[in-house]
Amino acid sequence: MPHLVILYTPELEADTDLSVLCRTLADTMRGLRDDTGAPVFPTGGIRVLAYPAAHSAVADGSGEHAFCWFNLRMARGRSATVQQAAGNALAEAARAHFAPVLARRPVGLTLQVDEGHEVFDAKFGNLHPLFGKP
Repeated sequence: MPHLVILYTPELEADTDLSVLCRTLADTMRGLRDDTGAPVFPTGGIRVLAYPAAHSAVADGSGEHAFCWFNLRMARGRSATVQQAAGNALAEAARAHFAPVLARRPVGLTLQVDEGHEVFDAKFGNLHPLFGKP
């Protein structure tokens, strides 16, 4: 963890490069530091995944309105200040990415940050060791 899942209405694919958005948001997460200057998130745990909605209805149904929902899920243990900073940084990066789209069409953007309360959490891949974390 952290995992940032993006769910969007498919017409946005013609308006913006969602792969660039994913990379931008991942880089934003990598750049976050806590009060001590330590990284907020381990590099090997950062995931940004974007999915188009197979079916959607937005606002009045005219087809002129799009929507994008961002959900950052992070493990427990980070301060409220760090959680707010992460949300603000991601919202600002997303706002900057979507600025040209927002200038052309109505788009609803929502970003939420959730703190996990896992009842089971197994991490057993081999990605973390590449970045110095077991």
